[in-house]
Amino acid sequence: MEGVSSWLDGHDWTSVESGSPASSHCLDGILLQSEDIIAEGRAVVLVNIDAPGTLLVTNFRLIFIGEGSKQVIGLGTIPLATIEKLSKQQPLRSSSAPRTRDRAPLRRLLQIVGKDMRVCVFGFRPHSKQRRSIYDALLRVIRPLRLWDMFAFSSHVPAFVGQTDAQSRLRSEYLRIIGGTGATRLNGSGSLKLDIHYRLSDANADYTMCPTYPSLFVVPASVSDDEVQQAAIFRARGRVPVLCWLHPENGAVLVRSSQPLIGIMMNSRSNADEKLVATFCTSISQKHFQRRKLYIADARPRKNALANGAMGGGSESSANYFHSEVVFLGIDNIHAMRDSLGRLRDYVDVHGAASSDGSSSLLRSGGWGWGGGNLSSMTAAVSALGDSGWLMHAHGILAGAAWIAARISLEGASVLVHCSDGWDRTTQLISLAGLMLDPYYRTFQGFQALVEKDWLAFGHPFADRLAMPTFSGSCNPTVEVFRGSLSGSVGPSSPIRTAPASSFTSSTSSQSPGAVSSNYSPIFVQWVDCVAQLLRLYPRAFEFSSAYLVELLDCVLSCRFGNFLCNSEKERLQAGVSKACECVWKHLDDQRSLVGPEHDHFNLFYNSELHSGALLPPAATLAPILWPQFHLRWACPSDMLTGYSTPTAWAQGGELEMQARLLARRITSMELGKESAEEKVKDLVSGVQSMTQQLQAEKEARKSAVAFAARAHKEAAALRRAVETLGCKIRFTNLKSSMSQGEASDEDTEINDREKASELPTIDQGATNDGSSFDEQDQFSVSVSLDSEADIPANHFRKTCQQEYGTSCSKNREGCKWPQNGCSRMGSGLLGLRANFDALEQLSILDSYFDVEHVQNPSTYSYHNKSHPSGVT
Repeated sequence: MEGVSSWLDGHDWTSVESGSPASSHCLDGILLQSEDIIAEGRAVVLVNIDAPGTLLVTNFRLIFIGEGSKQVIGLGTIPLATIEKLSKQQPLRSSSAPRTRDRAPLRRLLQIVGKDMRVCVFGFRPHSKQRRSIYDALLRVIRPLRLWDMFAFSSHVPAFVGQTDAQSRLRSEYLRIIGGTGATRLNGSGSLKLDIHYRLSDANADYTMCPTYPSLFVVPASVSDDEVQQAAIFRARGRVPVLCWLHPENGAVLVRSSQPLIGIMMNSRSNADEKLVATFCTSISQKHFQRRKLYIADARPRKNALANGAMGGGSESSANYFHSEVVFLGIDNIHAMRDSLGRLRDYVDVHGAASSDGSSSLLRSGGWGWGGGNLSSMTAAVSALGDSGWLMHAHGILAGAAWIAARISLEGASVLVHCSDGWDRTTQLISLAGLMLDPYYRTFQGFQALVEKDWLAFGHPFADRLAMPTFSGSCNPTVEVFRGSLSGSVGPSSPIRTAPASSFTSSTSSQSPGAVSSNYSPIFVQWVDCVAQLLRLYPRAFEFSSAYLVELLDCVLSCRFGNFLCNSEKERLQAGVSKACECVWKHLDDQRSLVGPEHDHFNLFYNSELHSGALLPPAATLAPILWPQFHLRWACPSDMLTGYSTPTAWAQGGELEMQARLLARRITSMELGKESAEEKVKDLVSGVQSMTQQLQAEKEARKSAVAFAARAHKEAAALRRAVETLGCKIRFTNLKSSMSQGEASDEDTEINDREKASELPTIDQGATNDGSSFDEQDQFSVSVSLDSEADIPANHFRKTCQQEYGTSCSKNREGCKWPQNGCSRMGSGLLGLRANFDALEQLSILDSYFDVEHVQNPSTYSYHNKSHPSGVT
């Protein structure tokens, strides 16, 4: 820590002493629901990136908020369950520092080591006691004593909303694999296939046969539940051989179990177990039983399997299992994996771009070389990576899974996989081989089904491997303890050792108070790392991306959700996890549904048709590399790397994937713009069509109005001629204009009959077929009077009758007296006229008609039409 000492000695602490308290920060968008602040440290410096800020301890995580940006800094923000260990540290004084500084107080440091490959160091002001406050608060909450004290149980969000329970999903996955009663399945030729060679067994319905197995599993139909229970006695922890996957074409099966209890003399046998295993190798073809080869893949090194014989375990003998071959895959145990990941974490921290000692690798050793110092340092870095053994272990798991998948797919042989207890290395190999064999498991839905079946249902001890409390069914329901031994591996017949409930760690003096128990091991992390290696080899075979795997790991390590709590299905059921905790699968589904196909979880290069069968990579291609999205995201800050804007960009893939994702988002944006433009065009076209229809209707109405006006013109002309033949004159008067301007004089209103004969009332364009005017408020009157200037002889009508009809009027002796009396002959002269009786009914006599002047001079008649629109009287 020499670099830290020199950095702290020269740091200006007064620049961060005036930091504002956490209450001044806007924490509404930072804290989760039910997340409460427990302790706070002000003017804290994140040594890794030389960033001052405020450090908060909540009941869920450690939060570091930058002083300048007021934003959460990801490197200094870590869930409590993800912390592997924490320790106080005192940096060494630099030997090159002046002697006057020897009297200066040592700076206070707090180191946090995470299970997610991060190592961060916080520096505190001297004499402030803030480090003690943060450290004590972390010790109280970092290792909860009871299962109920975990943050997952404090959430008030409805648990598993929109999700069926895990047992129902497991049953559905079983039926998908084997078919079953009433269930069908597509075989390779595309036809329906009903497989009745296997059945669902509830021999473990009450979890008495095997507490770590699910209540429902698949066994051959020819084996009874009693025989299954007898076979379980011969297997460690009762983990009997059960089917995990069935090849849809050749019928080969993938089976899992724990090691057999052959005893120290290695001569114990079980007829029930041998019959059960042999049934998995039997296939039915044309009503004849055929034997297929059985491979018994022991995941352990041979020497470890023999060593377990001293504790009652061991491995099968090919002589006892017909047509079988035992193969040892040589994968080390959980303790080797834990130590290997620790060495890898130290490697990326020391040789990364920026480290927990506060100095960049570009500036170490006086800046003489890149990669952590001079040439010898670079050589040491290469050696340190090899010494970690992590890549070698991952290669062994990948090679073993590929070998298993090849035997089933190419050879048509069945494979039985087990290790000591059948829940660590066995689960890794089984699930990885299933991922290679079944393309359904390479989708989001299938990957969830794979994890729930092989990891959760079949009892991988997540609580032990994550160093979290679990539910103990053998104790009082309110008591939870840490399960795990203090040293070494537990034999198959050894009882489960439990640490005291009040202890955080083992009793070894070499471990700090915040360290995890010896049963902690990154088994699930290692398996996801192997999945990421396959994703790198087959980038178009997986629907999900590397970012999805990273976020899934973060969710598992944080213990925020209930899916990965406890050690088995039984314990989760007894603890009521599904009713009290949130579901991680719903959380991930909601993230994708909010964004859509552009979300980082989707693999842009996925092509389901390209890899519709098994993935069988050669051993030479399985050499793994460091998974940068997970291993290097904290040790290599963004400003040291090209093509990554934030540490999260590591989790989103390489530069090529980033560019492709940006192009995909642009394409999606353009498609949305195109759809919006097309919608606008459709609206415009619809509007134009509507306006065209309206215009056509207006044209039709105009034609009708013109035709009506022409007809009215003809009728009015005929009516005028008929009236004028009677010696009368017609005067049209607009009452509106008369009322507003006064009555015009007779001289002004009287118009020459010959000139007026050619003038007619104007028909407005708004006139309808029934003759109604557009403006119904218009009022006018029509006056009909005798023309005094007309020279009509007294015997005019009589002569007319004689001229027209050749005889005089015979109605009376005095001659024709029309219009005082009716004339039968006169009607024949108006044969071309038609009366509008509806208009006549609407006529009204003006009040002035009843004046004395009109009574004395009845020769003048004036009628007022108030309502008839045509104005013709």
